[in-house]
Amino acid sequence: MGILENLEPGRVFYYFEEICNIPHGSGHMEPICHYLIEFAEKQGLSFLRDDSHNVVIRKAASAGYESAPGVILQGHCDMVCEKAPNSSHDFEKDSLKLRRKDDDLYAEDTTLGGDDGIAVAYMLAVLEDQTLQHPELECVFTSDEEIGLLGANALDTSVLKGKQLINLDSEEEGILWISCAGGMNVQCELPVNRVSQEGLRIEVSIEGLAGGHSGTEIDKGRANASILLGRFFFELGQELPYGIIDAAGGTKDNAITRIARAGVLIQEECKEEFLAFALRLQQQLRKEYTGTDEGITIRVEPKAVGNYDILNAVSREKTVLFLMQLPYGVQKMSGVINGLVETSCNLGIFELSLTDDYLFACISIRSSVGTAKYALGDKIRYLTEFLGGEFDIAGDYPAWEYREDSPLRETMKRVYEELYHTSPKIEAIHAGLECGLFYDKIPGLDCISIGPDMKDIHTSREKLSISSTERVYQYLIQVLQELK
Repeated sequence: MGILENLEPGRVFYYFEEICNIPHGSGHMEPICHYLIEFAEKQGLSFLRDDSHNVVIRKAASAGYESAPGVILQGHCDMVCEKAPNSSHDFEKDSLKLRRKDDDLYAEDTTLGGDDGIAVAYMLAVLEDQTLQHPELECVFTSDEEIGLLGANALDTSVLKGKQLINLDSEEEGILWISCAGGMNVQCELPVNRVSQEGLRIEVSIEGLAGGHSGTEIDKGRANASILLGRFFFELGQELPYGIIDAAGGTKDNAITRIARAGVLIQEECKEEFLAFALRLQQQLRKEYTGTDEGITIRVEPKAVGNYDILNAVSREKTVLFLMQLPYGVQKMSGVINGLVETSCNLGIFELSLTDDYLFACISIRSSVGTAKYALGDKIRYLTEFLGGEFDIAGDYPAWEYREDSPLRETMKRVYEELYHTSPKIEAIHAGLECGLFYDKIPGLDCISIGPDMKDIHTSREKLSISSTERVYQYLIQVLQELK
């Protein structure tokens, strides 16, 4: 074992470190699924795996709990693969480099994958421990949650018997999440045409942004680098003639884009004017985003003079118009639940490659109101098709609606109060959780979501609290004991 050796409780951190040694980024589920099946076989537990790499492992009720209603424990196996700009980490081959500082666990220069590797570790620890008291358990390990809840959407829930579900995909201790937003991932393609023109190529990058989760942190007022790139193009056009060679920003639809870059063509005699413009806009943006992204940096690097293929005037204006008019951030706050984001939008992936004849954008829409979700999608569809592009829905999942009568919630609330002598918060969350799909598929399902404290998920600054992880595990096993 490594730096997590001898940590309590149970074998949670043992299994978390095991998971961190297995590449398990979204879209690459085979290795972690193989590990889960080997675990089940070693423990003598029944299991099933479907074609979408979902795994269900069952454990019989402990003595005295045979007649208790079964419980589903659930989390997802995939992680968001983000790394620092200078990192050479290969998420398809390399183990995460775990580091510990005081109470924080993190990975060197990459995401940690506490979202949702800690759920996997919790479930494995529960499945292994023969001393625990609990009803019959169905541990559901879903795949590819981070790229549209694909595994949960594909799972045949008729194989599950439980009507109580504890989701382990939350990031704040002391909160019982009882509702979440639905979501929709959309993809837009705008055709572009190019012309050849001579000039000075300049590489531009907008970086130094905080980024974050496009659900839980969309209300923090943080900037999106791709959206800022659109503003850069527009304001540059007010200063001097220019051309767009290529551009890109973001790699995940559910992460607020931290870095965007572009190849820009100008006349060589305009170089100093261009540099002055970039510095001036940088200063303006730092002032505008004081408190959230005051580290915004616009880097410019002049390259060679030569002939380059750039967007023609019409394609350039369509690109700028799309980026300037695309909705971003909070669109509406809930009028029912104070402080809850109701509807939001995030441009997660933006690509304008020299080798393609189109602009590509992948956008995450979230809302706890279904009609508002589709209305925002229609707004983006209208913009895209007006500009001559194509619009497609890549993933659509329902909201998890609040259940007024929830015996599971009442039990979990009581256990929390008995353990910690204070009441947990009971809240709704704007992020999409797989609870919505399970709630939609399993009539009468009673579900709650919990998890330990994490910070800056979906970024290379992600941290997991060790002490909180321990407390939430103890809480979980106490809840299972009480569900008799």
